Amino acid sequence: MFLRSLSGRFLLLTIIFVMLAEVLIFVPSVARFRVDYLQERLERSQIASLSLLATANDMVEPELEAELLENAGVLNIVLRRNQMRELILSSPMTAMVDQTYDLRDASALTLIRDAFATMLQHRDRVIRVMGAPVKGAGLLIEAAMHEPPLRAALWDYGRRILLLSAVISVVTASLLFLAVRRFMVRPMERLVRQIKNYGDAPEDSRRIIQPKATVAELFEAETALQGMEIQLSQSLRQKERLAALGGAVSKISHDLRNILTTTQLLADRMESSHDPGVQKIAPKLLNSLSRAVNLCESTLTYGKAQEVAPNRRPFAMDHLLADVVEAETLALGNGTVEIVALPAHGLDVVADEEQIYRVVSNLVRNARQAMENASGGRIEIEGREQPDGWEIHVRDSGPGLPAKALDNIFKPFEGNVRKGGTGLGLAISEELVAGHGGKLELLENSAKGAAFRVWLPRGEG
Repeated sequence: MFLRSLSGRFLLLTIIFVMLAEVLIFVPSVARFRVDYLQERLERSQIASLSLLATANDMVEPELEAELLENAGVLNIVLRRNQMRELILSSPMTAMVDQTYDLRDASALTLIRDAFATMLQHRDRVIRVMGAPVKGAGLLIEAAMHEPPLRAALWDYGRRILLLSAVISVVTASLLFLAVRRFMVRPMERLVRQIKNYGDAPEDSRRIIQPKATVAELFEAETALQGMEIQLSQSLRQKERLAALGGAVSKISHDLRNILTTTQLLADRMESSHDPGVQKIAPKLLNSLSRAVNLCESTLTYGKAQEVAPNRRPFAMDHLLADVVEAETLALGNGTVEIVALPAHGLDVVADEEQIYRVVSNLVRNARQAMENASGGRIEIEGREQPDGWEIHVRDSGPGLPAKALDNIFKPFEGNVRKGGTGLGLAISEELVAGHGGKLELLENSAKGAAFRVWLPRGEG
């Protein structure tokens, strides 16, 4: 289980890499040790030969000769001086020379190969070593010697190097492990604990992480997580408020529907009046009350989290646009805003008339309210027929939508385009159009005005 953790894997990889580095150091070190060992034997042989050459007749007693060879660690010594090869010291050899090594021009790869060949050799061989004399005391010096002492020295050196490598690996890995635990693993564990803690109660703002990491990358991660948690907490609070508001609206809509139904019954009696003014107003009043009742019923259905499927029926575009213009004109607070519906020339549309009325009415109302707060202007509504459906364009000459509203223009409570607005109008309109399989989009927005497009497809999609 430990090796599956970040700390365990890092510790294992650290040991492996450090050991690999030590092996890369070990190989040339062994070769270097062998060269130094043999070179030392040649230097001792040179000193022994110089001791012999210092005598009067270049002769020493057999006992002294044996002692010189033993101190040098060789079996015989050959010195080449002035193109002459002389056997300076020698002892009885019980075996022939098995291998000759020349240290003068050997490459690094050759020295490494010879070192490991010596370590892996099982026979007690006799080897000859050739090298250059120290300080120019001749052209060449050769010495024959038994190989087992060299092999034993190499293995002893190798064991010491491996032990030292193991100690260095353990110490290095431990230090790196502690450093990684301190600067990486612990902050990451803290990050994971914070995520779990926040997930238990995301509505509690006290559980939002406070960036503390000393590593730049982890600090950026904690900062990003903090922003996400803040945004999520705000969204959850907003959803809770929206749910509470939905419950309240459902209750109000229920009572309001009862009131409007009673009012609608009273308005029905007004139709029987003989007063010309009452007869002119009564149909419009009944039409408005009918729409209000339908809106309350739709709100109640929406509060039950049930989608209201559009009731597709043919209706006249001119009639719908005229109703919108008349209703919004009556709501004008002053005469500085002009609302005009361009002729649709008898165009019929197959859609839910009540829902499309609400969509167009919301768009016109938003434009009217924005222009009333400014210097007035003109609103144009135009219906068009396309090969694949119908379009309704709503254009105005107002001040345009504020930049802060563009990113969330169709989101409830976030896309409000005027001070004090809730942003529900465009959100509801977008949902109603999407229910028809269509699309509501903002085509233009500038200081010269804004333009919305409602596209409704033909058929059932």
